[in-house]
Amino acid sequence: MKQAANTAARRVLALEAMDALVAALAARGYRVLGPTLRDGVVVYDEIDSAARLPAGWTDEQGPGRYRLRRGPDGALFSCRPGAASWKRFLHPPEVTLCRVRRQGRSFTVEPVSSPAKPLALVGARPCELAAIAIQDRVLTEGPFTDPGYAARRRDLFVVAAECTEAGATCFCASLGTGPRASSGFDVALTEAGRNGGRVLLARAGSERGRAVLEALPSRAATAEEVAVAEAALDRATREQDAVPGTEARDTLAGRYADGRWEAIAQRCLGCASCTLVCPTCFCTTVEDTCSLDGAEAVRTRRWDSCFTPEFSHVHGGSVRASLAGRWRHWFLHKFVTWPEQFGTPGCVGCGRCVTWCPAGIDIREELRALSAGAPQGGVA
Repeated sequence: MKQAANTAARRVLALEAMDALVAALAARGYRVLGPTLRDGVVVYDEIDSAARLPAGWTDEQGPGRYRLRRGPDGALFSCRPGAASWKRFLHPPEVTLCRVRRQGRSFTVEPVSSPAKPLALVGARPCELAAIAIQDRVLTEGPFTDPGYAARRRDLFVVAAECTEAGATCFCASLGTGPRASSGFDVALTEAGRNGGRVLLARAGSERGRAVLEALPSRAATAEEVAVAEAALDRATREQDAVPGTEARDTLAGRYADGRWEAIAQRCLGCASCTLVCPTCFCTTVEDTCSLDGAEAVRTRRWDSCFTPEFSHVHGGSVRASLAGRWRHWFLHKFVTWPEQFGTPGCVGCGRCVTWCPAGIDIREELRALSAGAPQGGVA
């Protein structure tokens, strides 16, 4: 997909044009998904109009804390991402791989159905675009392609929402994944201004994105409106706490036996929440089940986590028996071995693992601590 530069010509959409955008995508055969409110949290679900978007709501996030509250205006995209990510649609938590039915002394294998409709994501944040790109690299660009993921990803249409306000747990700027959207979108929206002066600046990132924008009522953005939007994006960058980025890889690689892993494990519950909310983690397990009468067998793939002892179990026991060893593996995989294998960090700085850790472990603090000072003796 050829992407437009951030300086590309921008159009201004009236807020009411979001309904037309959702309708235009539905008319093109997409199943339209976007952020909605449910049970006191932002989740991604099917939307049929802009009325389903969390207009006027924002959030308060911190280590182990998430609360929704009313915002100062009716902004459409003031809420940062919640626990759920777009991963659940592209790389679902549970997938039936095959179903086998007995027929006399033989059997038949039923094919797995393909997605009914292509997906359109409305309101995807830049860090989430980076996460999708990482999943693409792992699941479609290597020697072994995941056919289900490839089918769901193939005709994906993405409407990005750039971040003009940073969340308290965001650190995408340190990893180069936000708050601006640079690639991975068909249309990018920047919501800027307040108190009746808000506008949606839109730019196309692909030919089909340009075709959709041309079908919507819009006008050319003024230089002042573009400047306001750019200033808001700059402010969102400055608001974030800086953490060591890719330059810390070599230092972190030397911390394998650091005593801090044990200190973290004393707080960690081993619940795997961080890996389940992470938009880039892709680990799975496969389970086979059989009906009691032996007439049917089903093979199912489910999300798994490197925080469970069973995940690394081989003959004789678990390779990573201690919680400190499992936390170290997850952390170093994100910031050391993932870059070695795939060329980018396995973290996009979305802050979900910080917000949704029940123990309030802050990966930013651990990045700073492990990237500075002399190593301490500890986990072997």
